[in-house]
Amino acid sequence: MVKELLVILVASSLVNNVVLSQFLGLCPFLGVSKKTDTATGMGVAVIFVITLASAVAGAIYQYILEPLDLKYLQTIVFILVIAALVQFVEMFLKKFMPALYQSLGVYLPLITTNCAVLGVALTNVQKEYGILTGIVNGFATAAGFTVSIVILAGIREKLKYNDIPESFQGMPIVLVTAGLMAIAFCGFSGLL
Repeated sequence: MVKELLVILVASSLVNNVVLSQFLGLCPFLGVSKKTDTATGMGVAVIFVITLASAVAGAIYQYILEPLDLKYLQTIVFILVIAALVQFVEMFLKKFMPALYQSLGVYLPLITTNCAVLGVALTNVQKEYGILTGIVNGFATAAGFTVSIVILAGIREKLKYNDIPESFQGMPIVLVTAGLMAIAFCGFSGLL
C-alpha cells in the first residue's frame, strides 16, 4: 500500500504533471506566475482546494452516488463541492491574509473553474481510487502544480532583466518558457 501511494505521489507530481504534461490549469499557471510570492500563495490555495476536494468528492461518490446509482451526477456534484471549497478559501484569505487575497485578485475565484481541480476529482473516480489514494493523488497533483507555477514565476522574474527581442516580449516568451519546461518535465517519464 505504501509503495502504491509513493508511486502515485511521484507520478502525479512529476511524471504526469497536471500543467506541463496534461495541460490543465493553464489559466492560473500563466496569469499568476509573475511573482514567486503570488505563485506560492496560489499554489498553497490550490493544494488546499484539490486535496480537500479529492477527499470530499471521493466520499460523496463512494458513499452517496455509487450506492444510489447516481454516478451520472458526479460532474455536477464535484463542481458544487469545488465551488464551496473555493468560497471557503476566499473568505479565509480575505479575513486572515488580505495582502495575498489582493495579489491573487481574479485568479482566486478562478480556482472554481480551474479544470485541474475538476480533472483530479474525475481522475480519482476513473481510476477507481479509494478515498485515501484519491487524497494522495490530489495532494501530489496540486504539489506538482505548485512546483510548476513557482518555477515559472522564478524564471519570469529573471526574464525581466534580460534583453528580449520585441516580438517575444510579454506572453510569447512566457509561452516559450512554459514549453521548454514541459519538455524538461518529459525527462521524468523514465522514472516510472
